[in-house]
Amino acid sequence: MKVSKEELLHIVNLAHLELKENEIEQYLLHLQDILNFANIVNNAPVDELDITVGANEAKNVFRKDEINIFEDNEALLKNAVSQELNMFKIPKVIS
Repeated sequence: MKVSKEELLHIVNLAHLELKENEIEQYLLHLQDILNFANIVNNAPVDELDITVGANEAKNVFRKDEINIFEDNEALLKNAVSQELNMFKIPKVIS
């Protein structure tokens, strides 16, 4: 597919771009290159390929939530800088 100067100027107008007269040929070449590459990708042979969502088939692995009773609260609270009512006491975060 060949892009004409009029088509390019129409695209420039739709996109509200400012294009100088001396840039038109360069933009035509770049747009033509993009369309040629899109045509190559569009015509790539994919009949023999498997359908895949991604290159990596790894899935999220979730573990079951289980409640475990922690037996040694005193040992745990030894790590606290400050404690109150058998819990960690931390500085106020939200004012």
